[in-house]
Amino acid sequence: MLGAMASDFQRRKISGVFGAMDHDRDGYLTEADFRALTARWLDLRGTDAGTPGGRRLTGIMMGWWGTLDDAAGGDGKVSVDQVLRVVDELPKMPGAVTGTAEAVFEAVDENGDGVISAAEYHRLITAWNGVETPTDEVFALLDTDGDGRLSREEFTGHWYEFWAGDDPAAPGSRVFGRV
Repeated sequence: MLGAMASDFQRRKISGVFGAMDHDRDGYLTEADFRALTARWLDLRGTDAGTPGGRRLTGIMMGWWGTLDDAAGGDGKVSVDQVLRVVDELPKMPGAVTGTAEAVFEAVDENGDGVISAAEYHRLITAWNGVETPTDEVFALLDTDGDGRLSREEFTGHWYEFWAGDDPAAPGSRVFGRV
């Protein structure tokens, strides 16, 4: 018996992120798309892949590409339907999702202070979307304890909710903005 199919809400939120990541708009995610996303993010930080932080970000992003490609079959091209099939399996493997969240947290926490500031979050979303994106409203939703920053625990919980959850009202459903 097949696992549950992605809901319409899951399809909408994943398709939005997929579209933002599909740099060349060919309908697939590829290594080149992840390299383009990484380059945008480094550019927004005002650095490059040659710096320690740049090497770390590049390693995290390209590691995530390798994991996604492997999970989707390993042919170097991942369709939105393949991503959705992977998403269908995520509730069965929460460690994989939280592991990715930990890695992305490290990439977003530019200054290594153990929290994500509103500015660091803004750079993540703007890099991801490829266009300037207002993030104050969403950041306030994600900052569940109201301290003006996202702790590792807050971010990991929201990341899990985005990728493995199906609750439109959950703050984590908006990690990448409104759906």
